[in-house]
Amino acid sequence: MKRLTKKRFLDICKFNKLGDLCLLDTYLNSFWPQTPSVWAAQGAPDFFKVPFSIGRINEFFGFETIRWLSEINSGLLSGTVAKGIGGTIVFDYGTPVSPVFEYQMIDEDERTLTFINASGQTEKVLKDNSFNMPMYVDWPVKDRASWREFKKRLDPSTPERYPADWKAYVLEISNLIEPVVLEVGSFYGFMREWVGSEKVSYLFYDDPGLVEEIMDTMLELEIEIIKRVSKDIKFEMASYWEDMAYKAGPLISPDMFRKFLMPRYKKLNEVLHSMGVDVIFVDSDGNLDLLIPLWLESGCNFVWPLEVAAGNDAVALRKKYGTDLIIGGNIDKRALTRGKEATKDEVMSKVPFLLEQGGYFPSIDHLVPPDIPFEVYCYYINLLREIAGLEKIQF
Repeated sequence: MKRLTKKRFLDICKFNKLGDLCLLDTYLNSFWPQTPSVWAAQGAPDFFKVPFSIGRINEFFGFETIRWLSEINSGLLSGTVAKGIGGTIVFDYGTPVSPVFEYQMIDEDERTLTFINASGQTEKVLKDNSFNMPMYVDWPVKDRASWREFKKRLDPSTPERYPADWKAYVLEISNLIEPVVLEVGSFYGFMREWVGSEKVSYLFYDDPGLVEEIMDTMLELEIEIIKRVSKDIKFEMASYWEDMAYKAGPLISPDMFRKFLMPRYKKLNEVLHSMGVDVIFVDSDGNLDLLIPLWLESGCNFVWPLEVAAGNDAVALRKKYGTDLIIGGNIDKRALTRGKEATKDEVMSKVPFLLEQGGYFPSIDHLVPPDIPFEVYCYYINLLREIAGLEKIQF
């Protein structure tokens, strides 16, 4: 696998390397858990079969390495696991709670499995399609009393939050040439995960003081983690996970963003900026048109995945925000399901312009689904390489 250097990554982010194609591995170019095995049945190499080798898959497609500090329990990637529960394999994203909740089966029938996950949510999955989005049935934070108990799991000094052999870990990271990324949590996304989407919407009105307490707890947690990590490790990018929008726009109003989120983003981002971290990434699904100017004002400058189905237009965003905004994603996954011609039309409508302008990291607009044919995805990778003047990969 090609090793991306810190300098080249920052040069792309700072618009100093126009036309440079960089397909980042792990996260920005990742797959639904079912996709590799589906592709193996379509003729992909054996390392796509379960248990697949994500490292070899990344190398196969020419992805470039970026090092996420996922061993530090501060965000979404920390503790992401495929877990066996009652004979069913479920895929569970990470959580900044530490220690995590114990997995506990609640109910089971012929078709479904209901269990408590690492975040304390109760979720129901289909046994024959357990990697798809679950149905969330219950949430751990219901009131101030349950919040007080839950809050104990957000202590920045919890030993399990950091690698046991810190010195060895620091040495490993310090020897890397590729860019390093630290997750710095969220102010809306995790609160929604712990309270529930509908309930958190009411909470802003019914108990704004509790909303502020939850957000301040996250702020204190992440600032303490950043301070501890930065004493020994230099990182080039910080990453928020928010998922605070849907197809038509944000899940909270811009006024509420300004009141509740912006002051806390600014405090945390000021700490990051003081340490020389100027690339601040936000992952959120949905239409981001109203959120992007607020994130920019708050100090966040890199957005992904920019889902096309939600109305995001990376070309329009580049023209509007110029070099203030780093862009990732925005290649419509639905186009690739329709074959090579549709893929070419989609890619050529935006990628040449975006690469030429700089500050762009191409990717499908979220995880790569299994209904994209393997042959088409290979064609898509080589089309990107052709645009950038790179030699095609012999798949």
